[in-house]
Amino acid sequence: MTKIKKFFKDHWIDVLVVIAIVALLALLCASIAVRFKFDKKFDIFYRNFIVNEGYTEVLKGLGNTAIIAILGLIIGIVIGTLIAVVKVIPSYSRIVRYLQKFVGVYVAFFRGTPIVVQLLVGYYILFPLLGMKIAPVDACIWIFGLNSGAYISEIMRGGINSVDKGQLEAARAVGLPFSTSMIKIVVPQAVKNILPTLGNEFIALIKETAVVGYVGAVDITVAFQYLGSNSYEYMIPYLVMALIYIVLVAGISMLVKLMERKFAKSERRD
Repeated sequence: MTKIKKFFKDHWIDVLVVIAIVALLALLCASIAVRFKFDKKFDIFYRNFIVNEGYTEVLKGLGNTAIIAILGLIIGIVIGTLIAVVKVIPSYSRIVRYLQKFVGVYVAFFRGTPIVVQLLVGYYILFPLLGMKIAPVDACIWIFGLNSGAYISEIMRGGINSVDKGQLEAARAVGLPFSTSMIKIVVPQAVKNILPTLGNEFIALIKETAVVGYVGAVDITVAFQYLGSNSYEYMIPYLVMALIYIVLVAGISMLVKLMERKFAKSERRD
């Protein structure tokens, strides 16, 4: 109790300033709420979300967002790893050189064009030319996977180069083929090194799914646009949508940090 009294005695001016700032912020929030009629807007949102069962559309959009991002990342990791391996293979043969040129064009295309353009070209031009009738969500999964593969290839290549070259040489010295040495020794260590960057790529995929509405897929953004268009009231739906994206990104960031700590502990034990 004495310490508290001493604190207030020494810092009473700072305490008053903090109280004044909090009071001003409270007044500001209250005035904004009155100005924009938040009570009525919340009432409209509640009716659309609960009474009119708009939450079903949001759950559908949330599920599609998760599916597109997760499967897109998995496809991207597979494609990116293959491309990275092709890039680090010594270019002794003509086939390897052709493969390296091909993957170079692939990476340049997907890194040099917006994801919206890739979606439109893939869904409305490429898939029809191939004679494929594909659902919008499935098309988004593949296009996001191809896009992610281009970025992950560079990430993976950096991770592979960060592994001590002596380990690959040692594996080759004991008779392991190049492919086996890469898959069993180099790539697992590279994944550990690039885990934070892969987490950032997953976060980027989550946010980029906001454009899948261009090809008729329903994600979080489309779901909340639907809620807003029902009443022509977009403020609360869009604020809730932004909050959901923030929570998703924060959750993924926490998961990546936990995985980093787990890998760090296992390395210390080794």
